[in-house]
Amino acid sequence: MEFGITFFPTIGPDDRPADQYFDECLALAELADELGLHHVRTVEHYFFEYGGYSPDPVTFLAAAAARTRRIRLGTSAVIPAFTHPVKLAGKLAMLDNISHGRLDVGFGRAFLPDEFEAFQVPMDESHIRFQEGIEACKRLWSEKAVVWEGTHHRFGPVTLLPRPVQQPHPPVYVTTARSLESCEAAGRNGHNLQMVGAILTREQIQERLAAYRKAWVEAGHEPGAERVQLSYPAFLSEDADQALRIATYDEGKGGERIGAAVSSWSSRTSQAYPGYEKLADQALRPTVADKIRDNKVLAGTPQQVCEQLAQISEWFGNDVIISVAVHSGQLSFEDAERTVRLLAEQVAPKFR
Repeated sequence: MEFGITFFPTIGPDDRPADQYFDECLALAELADELGLHHVRTVEHYFFEYGGYSPDPVTFLAAAAARTRRIRLGTSAVIPAFTHPVKLAGKLAMLDNISHGRLDVGFGRAFLPDEFEAFQVPMDESHIRFQEGIEACKRLWSEKAVVWEGTHHRFGPVTLLPRPVQQPHPPVYVTTARSLESCEAAGRNGHNLQMVGAILTREQIQERLAAYRKAWVEAGHEPGAERVQLSYPAFLSEDADQALRIATYDEGKGGERIGAAVSSWSSRTSQAYPGYEKLADQALRPTVADKIRDNKVLAGTPQQVCEQLAQISEWFGNDVIISVAVHSGQLSFEDAERTVRLLAEQVAPKFR
């Protein structure tokens, strides 16, 4: 297993100024680099106190690149539906150069109706924009005189500069929340996979990983070369009661923020997002105790979290990458720093 950190802010200006939050996250990225963790990642969201402090992950990761030397830098994820592929491919290629080849590119489809409305993109177009956006970026990174005749974008011949350091292109991850079909498509296309371990049952994740790995092999890709990343909120302390207390507070606040962000689903449906109209009802259902019991939240002493991770390894494979979500902004910087240190010093070594 490899371990890294993800930033998913669930705050607004009344909670913490954005400049302070970014300073703290960059300090944590430096710490993760110093302690030998695998990656630092962040998301792309807009408007809400649910990811809204991170509208441009590339900008944040460029700052992190300047302050780190070894750690990989990942998007979790950029949204092709909201950015022209030439612009997106160029920004990411530049980041790969700034970081000297440390970029992992996660692409996501987005799922919040208000974001699609703001960009004037119909939600029912999300699949084709996602698929074509990834393919266009890959071609722009690896080919010259690219001519693109897509459903929504047409351009060329163009040759992108700068070329990525990593050739033919940086590692590509597909981020999927629920869709079995997206997992199968990722496998067929030879893409790595990012999943949020906290929102599906063990059986649902196992079903999706099996479908992904089967599609990968059947498409002729090298068996075992695929990478799977699972992300979980994490709260570590030498004091188990303290870990539970901060997990309960952070998850409670996060549940409120996601509830507000997905509330517009209660009055909408989309063929591209079956079942999402129930998200608002589902957002606050599980308790933190339930999430810890089901290994959807990593919380406790280092030993307790090691026990959770041992079960996750047994369920999903000992080669998965674990990305722990730290510093949503609801807790103190010291709480997040403690989690990162304990993860790197007392948890990660047990799984090498």
